[in-house]
Amino acid sequence: MHLYESIIPSGNAYKVQLLLAHLGISYETTALDILATPSETRTPEFLKLNPNGGIPVLVLDDGTPLAESNAILCYLAEGTRYLPDDKVNKARVLRWMFFEQNSHEIYVGVWKFLTYWCPTGFSHLSEHEINTLRERGQKAIDVMERHLADGNKKFFVDETFTIADICLYAYTSHAEKVGFEVGEKVKEWLKRVESQEGHVRIKKDATGKCPY
Repeated sequence: MHLYESIIPSGNAYKVQLLLAHLGISYETTALDILATPSETRTPEFLKLNPNGGIPVLVLDDGTPLAESNAILCYLAEGTRYLPDDKVNKARVLRWMFFEQNSHEIYVGVWKFLTYWCPTGFSHLSEHEINTLRERGQKAIDVMERHLADGNKKFFVDETFTIADICLYAYTSHAEKVGFEVGEKVKEWLKRVESQEGHVRIKKDATGKCPY
């Protein structure tokens, strides 16, 4: 397998790297400069792998490219303990993965990118846009807190560590460092995720702009 990721520590690429580590699957890596003008994800060669021009992309051993981080997680987790066979619990896993992309990553992940790597920072956004970004990111983290607090859950689905936890962990793990409030239940859950056998940390920032 060959993983195309970013030179900066991308949470979306990290999700895939984290699951591959848990599964004990070896792979090769190419880090693309998404900060370049134009981005290295916009070359004709890369657009053949992913017409949307985003990372990560996982190229399988037979040459098949898979794009979109959570779709890659579903592919890799199929038939493993990280994705339930039970239809209801599988749907619950997918629920949290859809939530992560539609209500979490687009605010918390974007806030992190603007904080460390966007050349203009937040200056190109209006005060209303900045407030909306922060409020919706905080709302997503608060939703996670309430879910975990209801019944004192250990993980997001059926008390089992799944790809729902992996995809939510990627950006939540650094949310407090970029200014979001993270509740005690989420903090306890973060520690449980980090204690799972095979856990690996997100890579350090090669640009030096992110201090952790």
